[in-house]
Amino acid sequence: MTDSFDQAHQDRLKRLHYRAWHRGTREADYMIGGFFDTFHAQWGEQQLVWFEKLIDEEDVDIMGWALGTLNTPPEYEGPMMAALKKLDYVDIPR
Repeated sequence: MTDSFDQAHQDRLKRLHYRAWHRGTREADYMIGGFFDTFHAQWGEQQLVWFEKLIDEEDVDIMGWALGTLNTPPEYEGPMMAALKKLDYVDIPR
């Protein structure tokens, strides 16, 4: 049972990685993909569910919340959004 759980977890992470890095704009890719790459290894189930819900949102909304130009909905407030708002994980290649 552990092997199937591990495989299901790895498949879930692969899907999240793909969705985080294929947003439609380079800016959103760097922000959302960079956030995933930097922090996903530390996340438990609750954080994964939060991120899965977040990436169902529109890029302009996610970016607005992270940049502080839009008010963050209450369901996204908390430590994960605080980490997203720091933007210290964004690595833009030159």
